[in-house]
Amino acid sequence: MQGPSTATLIGAMTTPGDLISAADTSWMLVATALVLLMTPALAFFYGGLVRSKNVLNTMMMSLASIGAVGIVWVVAGYSLAFAPGTGWLGGGAHLLLNGVGLEPKGSIPHLLFMAFQGTFAIITAALISGAIVERMRFGPYLAFITLWGLTVYAPVAHWVWGGGWLARLGALDFAGGTVVHVNAGVGALVAAVLLGPRKDYGRQALLPHSVPLVLLGSSLLWFGWFGFNGGSALGANASAALAFVNTLLAPMATLVVWMLLDLARTGKATAVGVATGIVVGLVAITPGAGFVSPMSAVAIGAIAALPSYYAIQWRSRTGLDDSLDVLAAHGVGGAVGALLTGVFAARAWGGTDGLLSGHPAQLARQAAAVLATATYSASGTYVLLKLVGLMATMRPSRKEEGVGMDVPQHGEEAYTSGEGAILVMTDRAPAVDARNPGGSLSATAAGSSGVSLPPEGRP
Repeated sequence: MQGPSTATLIGAMTTPGDLISAADTSWMLVATALVLLMTPALAFFYGGLVRSKNVLNTMMMSLASIGAVGIVWVVAGYSLAFAPGTGWLGGGAHLLLNGVGLEPKGSIPHLLFMAFQGTFAIITAALISGAIVERMRFGPYLAFITLWGLTVYAPVAHWVWGGGWLARLGALDFAGGTVVHVNAGVGALVAAVLLGPRKDYGRQALLPHSVPLVLLGSSLLWFGWFGFNGGSALGANASAALAFVNTLLAPMATLVVWMLLDLARTGKATAVGVATGIVVGLVAITPGAGFVSPMSAVAIGAIAALPSYYAIQWRSRTGLDDSLDVLAAHGVGGAVGALLTGVFAARAWGGTDGLLSGHPAQLARQAAAVLATATYSASGTYVLLKLVGLMATMRPSRKEEGVGMDVPQHGEEAYTSGEGAILVMTDRAPAVDARNPGGSLSATAAGSSGVSLPPEGRP
């Protein structure tokens, strides 16, 4: 005897006034996939900006977040962010996805809502890696982002999107200006300060090894961002269309202003500058994507270019090794976007009237949200890094850092100069293979975790 169909089961869990929409579900499936794509896109963007000896390690820092942060989100993060709780933290009702099934969450399955929100947690934690590339051991990094996703990201998500105190205050954040970008940008700043600069920082030019990878990454980020912002409408509706169009327009304006700033300062419009401008525009429109008019989105994109551009120029003259300018692009860009949402938001476009519509109090609410998120992210990140530092050594040896992080941390290299694979050797005498007394085992077969490389970094 054939059992009931999935459609029958879903129908049994719904009421006539609260049905799952096929159109909304279809769009949200696509949007979830698009946001997940943004994490590999970030890997390409960050990977191209570092030196070739560190590209695999840098890309792994992004990709590993899919597993580490994704699993902790399923186990507990989602519940802490979206289960009923206090104004500060969600409760335990959804631990281990308890009560998260095919029942409606709005007009889409609850399970799909959980997955969509999980992709946000994943990329937010991965963003921090841009401030600490080329100098943090992989194991401690995994421990840090796993804890960060659970204890920093999830509470802030609850404040804004889970019915917490910032939501009750009336702060607007359509898709993550504070939850994602201010949160990650400030966390990145603290991580860069605590970890310290790269050993070559300030002594030699640390140039991007592959600008084409940077352009590929920024382009894929833009593509995925349509799901990031458009999907935050949680349905195939007018709000999604507005967010989609604003996500198209704002980075266009940022891109033009960024090129003009480059031309005015150096006489050259750089490809890395173009890629950075795209990302800043995307970050800036994120909090207001579904709350402002298309022309306001253009204005937000154009205005946001200025503080982020000059923040990068300022950082380059300091001892702060925020390697890939996460603070300038995401922290500053997210804060500016959140504040400008308080200026340009309009009830006619789905938001609450902001400063230009005669309600300056909305700007004050946005400022409170930025300040609260920055304060909590800074303190939480500091505590977590100190805790991880007590349990494990975070920095590699100076020799390993000089060789590059790829081989010591992963036993691989992105680009080979010969026909054979790199040979990873141990510092101690090689083990003898009983089947071949005259030979020896490789480091892997001998069970060693050590790495010994010639001074030039190659066998």
